[in-house]
Amino acid sequence: MSDTHELNTQKQLVFCVLTTSDTRTISNDRGGWTVRQKLEKAGHKIFETWICQDDRMAIESIVEKWLRNPDIHGIITTGGTGIGFRDVTPETLKPYFTKEIDGFGELARMISYEDVGSKSLLSRANAGVIKDKVVFMLPGSVKAVELLMDKLVLPELHHVVHEITKHLDD
Repeated sequence: MSDTHELNTQKQLVFCVLTTSDTRTISNDRGGWTVRQKLEKAGHKIFETWICQDDRMAIESIVEKWLRNPDIHGIITTGGTGIGFRDVTPETLKPYFTKEIDGFGELARMISYEDVGSKSLLSRANAGVIKDKVVFMLPGSVKAVELLMDKLVLPELHHVVHEITKHLDD
């Protein structure tokens, strides 16, 4: 049985996609577009997408709305994970985490190292759980988004969502 067939027979998951950037617009948001395309190709549904400034209050405003929606399984962000002054996605979202998925950031940097070398240490890509939702924070680079979606996010989505929601079935 192929991996594609297995994905298509599993439950469709619902995700929101947030691009955090001072420079991205609907017409040039290739990172957010890539996340959406990969999720949809894997059989998942996009509930909503949003582009906001690298600003804590802007990020919190949209994410808090999504966190209140019981139909959403998770959030994937792209951008705002570097070390620039305006890169505030990890500082904004980590305080919400009820559990951090430490291995995600570690593996993201390891996989990226194979592609871009020591520049990968500047990435603060991360993932965690907020109550019963998974949050993946990806870099803004399209190449990084493709790599991490293919190697880490998509292969584990069903497993992660199952683990964080199985207590709801009791």
